[in-house]
Amino acid sequence: MSPDDLFDPPPGPPADEPVAARIAYLRREIERHNRLYYDEARPEISDREYDALMEELRQLEERHPHLRSPDSPTVRVGGRPAPEAQQVVHRVPMLSIANTYSPAELAEFDQRVRKLLNKGGDIPYVVELKIDGVAVTLMYEDGVLAYGATRGDGTRGEVITANLLTVDGVLKRLPGKLAGAGRRLEVRGEVYIETADFEMLNREATQAGEEPYANPRNLAAGSLKLLDASITARRRLRIFHYAVGDTDMTLPPTHMEFLAWLEAAGFRVNPERRLCRSIEEVIEHAAVWETRRSSLPYNTDGLVVKVNDRTAWPALGLTAKSPRWMVAYKFSAEQAETRLLDIKCQVGRTGVVTPVAVLEPVFLAGSTISRATLHNEDEVRRLGVLIGDRVIIEKGGDIIPKVVRPIESLRTGAERRFKFPSHCPECGSRLVRSAGEVAVRCENMACPGQVRERIAHFASRQAMDIEGLGDVLVTQLTEKGLVRDPADLYSLTVEQVANLERMGTKSAENLIAQINASRSRPLHHFVYALGIRQVGAAAARLVAQRYATLEDFMKAPAEDLMQIEGFGETTAQCVRDFFANPHNREIVARLLAAGLELPNPLHRPAGAATGTAESPFAGKTVVLTGTLASMTRDAAREKIEALGGKVSGSVSKKTDLVIAGEEAGSKLDKARALGVRVMDEAEFLRLLGR
Repeated sequence: MSPDDLFDPPPGPPADEPVAARIAYLRREIERHNRLYYDEARPEISDREYDALMEELRQLEERHPHLRSPDSPTVRVGGRPAPEAQQVVHRVPMLSIANTYSPAELAEFDQRVRKLLNKGGDIPYVVELKIDGVAVTLMYEDGVLAYGATRGDGTRGEVITANLLTVDGVLKRLPGKLAGAGRRLEVRGEVYIETADFEMLNREATQAGEEPYANPRNLAAGSLKLLDASITARRRLRIFHYAVGDTDMTLPPTHMEFLAWLEAAGFRVNPERRLCRSIEEVIEHAAVWETRRSSLPYNTDGLVVKVNDRTAWPALGLTAKSPRWMVAYKFSAEQAETRLLDIKCQVGRTGVVTPVAVLEPVFLAGSTISRATLHNEDEVRRLGVLIGDRVIIEKGGDIIPKVVRPIESLRTGAERRFKFPSHCPECGSRLVRSAGEVAVRCENMACPGQVRERIAHFASRQAMDIEGLGDVLVTQLTEKGLVRDPADLYSLTVEQVANLERMGTKSAENLIAQINASRSRPLHHFVYALGIRQVGAAAARLVAQRYATLEDFMKAPAEDLMQIEGFGETTAQCVRDFFANPHNREIVARLLAAGLELPNPLHRPAGAATGTAESPFAGKTVVLTGTLASMTRDAAREKIEALGGKVSGSVSKKTDLVIAGEEAGSKLDKARALGVRVMDEAEFLRLLGR
């Protein structure tokens, strides 16, 4: 195996890789895609591809419950709110919606509903358009808007009241007809931009010499996070309301009546809604919308199907991430024809070189497409595309452009074959393709394309958690030669950062403060930040439990590393190869010289792996459920593990203790059914104090 550098493993670990490594990889990839979708509004994969990753992770966790984790993406929703922003805890969690992609899957959803309700006849459903926008919530107290917030991670959202007040359709106060109906009403909806407004904003941006916006959803998401609400007001945002969260008002018994109630109260509700008497009628209605969706003045990526009888919702209940009384039906991808002008290659964080189709710009599903991924050399060969071909492209899940096929009948003879480069397009190093892999790699650790991505990974949340160090700023720092590797971050000055584009003194001071704060991140964050292949966030925690210091980990022989749960021969060898690389050792030495403290609260000394006798969590298997007001689940998990406990993601007969926060769900019910001890947050804090 060739020496590794500071980046993450590529997709698809070898077949003999331990299950734990695959789970760690899936969690890391899903977290990355969550960040790209929710925080950066630039998704890389379609909903279908995302769901496939999530389903694989869910199945692995079910088959191997000892590898479950309470912070797994299978039990959390969406992206986390920005920590510098004011946050609010959703009294009723804002869950996601499970997806279906075919009539057969809709029929399966109907079967599950009828089984849970023990009903043999048809179930009436309400079908609404699934708007391709941004989910928000509006809390009215005593008739006045108290705050508006994003969904965030489903439990906590970011307060964006000033921006939401600029959105067409958001009420500042409730109408008089609701006076006396109750003191509290939380209404939820989707903020979006109409296609015509999006195109006009893009024309204005182009005329001003600025980059056009990628698509309406990205623009809406970015607009709601602007610090200047006057700019948000110029973005022509609109809202459709469709649900209620926390309220003390009496609501109609059916969802169709509820939508009419919202509309009568003055809330903007999408008129394109229909009551279907059976799932067969839902499927017929979905087929109609497959062809009608292009006639809408805004983007929609599917339909939302809800059990009409709201009184049945509690009996249907919730999964960890979504309600069982509703499902989304995703439309098939839209297609367009254009010309393949060229194929360029780009270098990613892992050193993998990916071919990218350069297309004659074409408008498709709400945005202008000029580039599409071709994945790898084998995919180019499988598609049989030639440079100059007329090609069919589509957006997977209406998000990610990809080439479907060439139109061979339109070839003129002027087309030419693409030859995959033998040398890196960024640095000129010879490319390498390992046996059994489709990926072609640049193994030059100083390659500019990799450097940018490694630094972004080093600064990511589960790594050194340097807020504000996003892709745009990383690109500027590397292009200016200010940062060549992660160690250079710790020698940056306020003056250097302030001179960068769109950075002032205050922003520079904030970034430097975040970098300085990262010096005290715990050991497992640092191990993950190094980007050792096959060592993700979960594996890094196991490393910290076994080794007290980074030095102990660095000098551990492969045989000792293989004693770590989930570490097989491949992972152990990746670790040894990483630290055998002189360049990597030099960077680690410079990072330590920069003053990184690397405390290790997770370490369990030999002979005391299950904690001390004095600890109330020693040797106990603990499950966290619900929302803790005093700390995040990650923080609670670290405290429990530091005291010798093991945190599991599921309740079983082997569970010793369940800690239940607010809005605890099915795990709490199962714990009570099994007779497992349950404690609330106050008792948990008292135990921590001991």
